[in-house]
Amino acid sequence: MANATAIILAAGEGTRMKSNHAKVSHKILGKPMISWVADAAIAGGCTRVIVVVGSHADEVRAIVSEAYAGATATVECVEQAERLGTGHAVKVALEATGISDGPVVVLNGDLPLVTGQTVAAFAESVSGGNAAATAFTIVPPDPFGYGRIVLAADGTIERNIEQKDCTPEQAATLTECNAGCYAFDGALLAAHIGEVGCDNAQGEYYLPDMLEILKSHGHAVRAFHCDDWREGLGVNSRAQLAQLTAIARDRINEQLMAAGVTFIDPAQAWIGPDCTIGRDTIVWPQTHLIGTCHVGQNCQLGPNTRLTNTSAGNDCVIDETVAIDAVLENGVDCGPRAYLRPGTHMLDNSKAGTHVEIKKSTIGRGSKVPHLSYIGDTTMGEGVNIGAGSITCNYDGVHKHKSVIGDNVFVGSDTMMVAPAEIGDGALVAAGSVITEPVPADALALGRARQTVIEDWAPVHFEKLRAQK
Repeated sequence: MANATAIILAAGEGTRMKSNHAKVSHKILGKPMISWVADAAIAGGCTRVIVVVGSHADEVRAIVSEAYAGATATVECVEQAERLGTGHAVKVALEATGISDGPVVVLNGDLPLVTGQTVAAFAESVSGGNAAATAFTIVPPDPFGYGRIVLAADGTIERNIEQKDCTPEQAATLTECNAGCYAFDGALLAAHIGEVGCDNAQGEYYLPDMLEILKSHGHAVRAFHCDDWREGLGVNSRAQLAQLTAIARDRINEQLMAAGVTFIDPAQAWIGPDCTIGRDTIVWPQTHLIGTCHVGQNCQLGPNTRLTNTSAGNDCVIDETVAIDAVLENGVDCGPRAYLRPGTHMLDNSKAGTHVEIKKSTIGRGSKVPHLSYIGDTTMGEGVNIGAGSITCNYDGVHKHKSVIGDNVFVGSDTMMVAPAEIGDGALVAAGSVITEPVPADALALGRARQTVIEDWAPVHFEKLRAQK
């Protein structure tokens, strides 16, 4: 299939969403709806994707620009300054880009469940010369609200009857529904798009009118039936957004389970479409993988874990952990209640334990930050043990400073390492120390006040306090 183009209609207000944002910017499993549709178009072989923007145009442009800066296909935005209907939107896209041949598929920007395989077949439906246009049709369990398709004996579309124009009998018996997406022979679309009129109550140019226009010129117009009716579902409300999110979640989790991943409760795990999980990994409830995440084999994910743009190797335990833009290698143990901020890199068999926060730091092989500690802007060697309640004091109120901790260092509990701190290989830092100077290799560092003991002082002190009542 050569030179297929996708035009994605994303200019609408989306008033029923009751939002200050573009409808297509709302996310399903952490990904904007417009990106779901554009990804399907690219996966379906479209070499050019045109996103028609209008309402909240700058917001949609920003999403597209960030997501597809390095895409193999050309993804661009065209603005429909006056929103005069879907036919007008397609006309604007054609005029702005000069597209005049090849298959052209017109998709709605709120159609997140359509797949690349379906888009490819949709485009193919108009590439063999058998049809000038095809309408994307589904048979949903409840057809109310959809236009109904009447097919002629030869399989071409005879009529498209809107829900409001259906007789009770038609509403009950016509089950083939128009999902509102179309594929066209690009040359015929460009030649006849100008014939779409606006003689209707709303004064708008409707793309479905192209079906009758092409038929009037003697061209065949057919239905493209999609077996999975869910692929034709759109989002017009917050309730529908939640419904489609659940469908997308179930579809992804079913694919992962078929590939060897265990879910304790698939309804309580939300895995984004750009995430991968290796076989024999167990996903516990309330686990979220957002953005681009890659998790290896034989891991434990969750419960109550959220990973964003994070990768983890094999044999990791990630329990009650929030990780953002982090890298975990093999055999890493995190949590419960660990927070790995951007720039965290945990090497093989390292550990970030209970109530530990790590930011922009490398934790060496086999090194452990077991509990109640903060490590920031630090390069840590292998075999290090950080005692409970220890902190790298990396911020002086204006600048961030780096710390370097060598191999096999033991840091006692409640230690403050004031950056820029340097602790050499094999050194021991005594508990309760404040480290402000470099510590040589194999040295003992103590940075605390000498303990003073006054015997029998406490009873006299408390007696005086009681006397003051």
